[in-house]
Amino acid sequence: MPHSTQARASLLPGIHSPQDLRRLPRADLRAVADEVRAYVLESVSKTGGHLSSNLGTVELTVALHYVFNTPTDRLVWDVGHQTYPHKILTGRRERMSTLRQLGGLSGFPQRTESEFDTFGTAHSSTSISAALGMAMAAKIKGDDRYSVAIIGDGALTAGMAFEALNNAGVEDCRLLVILNDNEMSISPPVGALNRYLAQLMSGQFYAKAKSMGKSVLKGAPTLFELAKRIEEHAKGMVVPATLFEQFGFNYIGPIDGHDLDSLIPTLENIRHLRGPQFLHVVTKKGQGYEHAEADPVAYHGPGKFDPAVGLQKPAVAPKTTFTQVFGQWLCDMAAHDERMVGITPAMREGSGLVEFEARFPTRYFDVGIAEQHAVTFAAGLATEGLKPVVAIYSTFLQRAYDQLIHDVAIQNLPVVFALDRAGLVGADGATHAGAYDIAFLRCIPNMAIACPADENECRQLLSTAYAQNQPVAVRYPRGSGAGVATSASLDGLPFGKGEIRRQGTGIAILAFGTLLQPALAAAQALNATVVNMRWAKPLDAQLLLEVAKTHAALVTVEDGALMGGAGSAVLEALQAAQQTVPVLQLGLPDVFIEHGDPVKLMAMQGLDAVGIEASIRARFLP
Repeated sequence: MPHSTQARASLLPGIHSPQDLRRLPRADLRAVADEVRAYVLESVSKTGGHLSSNLGTVELTVALHYVFNTPTDRLVWDVGHQTYPHKILTGRRERMSTLRQLGGLSGFPQRTESEFDTFGTAHSSTSISAALGMAMAAKIKGDDRYSVAIIGDGALTAGMAFEALNNAGVEDCRLLVILNDNEMSISPPVGALNRYLAQLMSGQFYAKAKSMGKSVLKGAPTLFELAKRIEEHAKGMVVPATLFEQFGFNYIGPIDGHDLDSLIPTLENIRHLRGPQFLHVVTKKGQGYEHAEADPVAYHGPGKFDPAVGLQKPAVAPKTTFTQVFGQWLCDMAAHDERMVGITPAMREGSGLVEFEARFPTRYFDVGIAEQHAVTFAAGLATEGLKPVVAIYSTFLQRAYDQLIHDVAIQNLPVVFALDRAGLVGADGATHAGAYDIAFLRCIPNMAIACPADENECRQLLSTAYAQNQPVAVRYPRGSGAGVATSASLDGLPFGKGEIRRQGTGIAILAFGTLLQPALAAAQALNATVVNMRWAKPLDAQLLLEVAKTHAALVTVEDGALMGGAGSAVLEALQAAQQTVPVLQLGLPDVFIEHGDPVKLMAMQGLDAVGIEASIRARFLP
């Protein structure tokens, strides 16, 4: 647990902005860090949210706001999983009880929330690009300020981060990239020598001596190259500097990211340097809370819990989730077909591949946070006769759109995309909503899109997708569904075919995905027909036209964007068949929907049973 603060007056209530923090003597910062860590733990235990990553960045956050003149100096946090200490120190401490709740604080940096949130984020590996843009803007405008990107070792696996490093290394601007390394450190950053070297390499004397030496030796190329190699190898013996210096950065570190006496002098020295700087800090996820230190994965994004006892198994077993259904299907199909391989871009737990990795390690591939690579890698596997299944969140597939078209669809390769987190995801908000997959997939030739209505249908449609000789996406939401038991069979359902679930009169509701359940409830009150469409592409055109001919009006219901979505597909099919019938489209509007409880959010969009019934009555039964 954090160091005790009982013997002295609390400092945190007096910190309403980083200016208040900077007024404190450096000797007080350890106590501030302890109080921030305790406050993060208390807050997340009551609201749920990201914990391990935030506990690991407390000292780094304190040091950054203490040394840099924020918000004039720009801090850009990668992903944003680690920004709760930042929020606490930038005037939002008293609102932490509203974290990730409707109308409350976002779980990520958000420009509309605070001037200290200089760049909105929630997907990884964007920080260096954004900070470089800010640094170059400052240079163009003549502003003498620093831009700082804080990126984790996991996010550094993405190609975008290296594209930015490659660009930044040739620009003369005030940019600092901080690698927050909580897993990949070559050696532990401990001891006086390590601290001394970090401060020395970030100091004016080292920078001037290095610059002077280069200017003197430029006239003697052979000596200059020799000196350069000696420098690189000497530094390489104590730090992994060579890679980042090849990009054009001055590498500093690694240093202990929990040691304020190392962080602050090093950052103060860096503030006086010109050109791109790279600081390597080593931190520990879950720092200061033993349960999170022992299992940072479990405490990555916990729900509410008692900090005194940690996470506990629920007394009543929770309902099976769609993610678990997928994970079990993946294992069953892998046991049945040796051609199957499973791919995830750094989302093993979130996408349900833990058991698959354990049982089929040679057919499991975690490619890191590299969605573009994951998709093209799958395409390469498919060309050789294997059957790749890419387990990816709907929101993250957006990052590999070109690869989806260019590398998979144009070549019509049989890759299955298991799209978790389709529809609204709730507390993570607009950045993580799977609202656009139907719209952006439907327009791609050769792509098919399955929308299972319940858990068992999810398993069946995964089998159907796997059996096709073309790319197919199966989209399903976060959490559990109707509670339908799944069979052990690997049998699929007919490709591109829907079914009538309830026969009524007058109005027919065409439901896509898990909104079948509220559609059935609304239909009961209206005596309407309900069609479980199952496929957004290809549409079951035969069934659609039969229903259109026998009903006075149609209603489409989907948990995706209305613009270009499944309802649009229905209108296009009716027009192509010259079938005229009134159609009401229900789905997500053309706005980004904020974070909050997903049940409440769906109700606010009129996509619960009450809302569906009300919309139908207002349009057709006034």
